[in-house]
Amino acid sequence: MASIFTKIIKGEIPCYKIAENEHCISFLDIQPIHKGHTLVVPKLEVDYMFDLPDEIYTELHLFAKKIAIALKKAIPCQRICTAVIGLEVPHTHIHLIPANSIHDVNFTNPRLKFTPQEYQDIVKEIQQYL
Repeated sequence: MASIFTKIIKGEIPCYKIAENEHCISFLDIQPIHKGHTLVVPKLEVDYMFDLPDEIYTELHLFAKKIAIALKKAIPCQRICTAVIGLEVPHTHIHLIPANSIHDVNFTNPRLKFTPQEYQDIVKEIQQYL
């Protein structure tokens, strides 16, 4: 059965897409722990990141770097933190999280809620720096 991310990649489920290329896609997390919380996902459905072919693994990280640079310009913060947990969705993904302290990257924090328009505005803020 296809993961939720594969369904997003195929356009079967909508998302707030920031960017994509031949091998990767990035979109806003719809249950963010911080404004701008972004997911970077390879289009190849592989559960465990270290099982990715080397070229896709490399592309995923280079793509994440590009998105992180734009994200940091769009959302004022000290750092863009990364997290790869890999337990909640069986499809490799990198969390990019704007943060000013270690507490901003706590996945037990209450999840934020935004309106569809606010999500779209966040996407536009990030895209202007790509």
